[in-house]
Amino acid sequence: MPKEPKMRSITFPASLLLLLILLPNYSNVSEARPTKLGACRPSGTITGKTPPPGQCNQENDSDCCKAGEKYKTYKCSPSITPETRATLTINSFEKGGDGGGPSECDDNYHSNSIPIVALSTGWYDGGSRCFNNITVRYNGRSVQAMVVDECDSTMGCDDDHDYQPPCPNNIVDGSKAVWEALGISDPDDVGSIEITWSED
Repeated sequence: MPKEPKMRSITFPASLLLLLILLPNYSNVSEARPTKLGACRPSGTITGKTPPPGQCNQENDSDCCKAGEKYKTYKCSPSITPETRATLTINSFEKGGDGGGPSECDDNYHSNSIPIVALSTGWYDGGSRCFNNITVRYNGRSVQAMVVDECDSTMGCDDDHDYQPPCPNNIVDGSKAVWEALGISDPDDVGSIEITWSED
């Protein structure tokens, strides 16, 4: 009777065996620690320079660029959700105000007595939200405001931007009317507040 063939024992190198043990656990790392794959990272930096005399309007306590300081720039903004978190700042949309030139959406100036906003570059999205209303919410109050301008996150510290730093990537820059509708009559005393906003 023919002999049964001998089964050959298979040996694994220790490193391969260790890899086979760890691989299933490694595949679950992303579940255990969510990564921010869609996070908005800086796209570069701008080096500040001292504004020429009489430049950089500080009407609403706006910051002026400081010589030698590095300012981050962004081409993106955080993802938009039904309640997008943002920082509300104040801006003048009138001629001669600290907003600099006319609004990007229509190349015009606008009255600060109407609820209007500028959005950081990523949210402004090349003007796709121009003249759309967003709802801004703070402390139980809300106001509808029209998008008329970009708060430029990609450039700054030059004449076009009133020698102010680039806008952070999470800004809703509102007229005084927006602040008043949210119950804050003197935004200069506050500076900025954390809000949420959504598209209407």
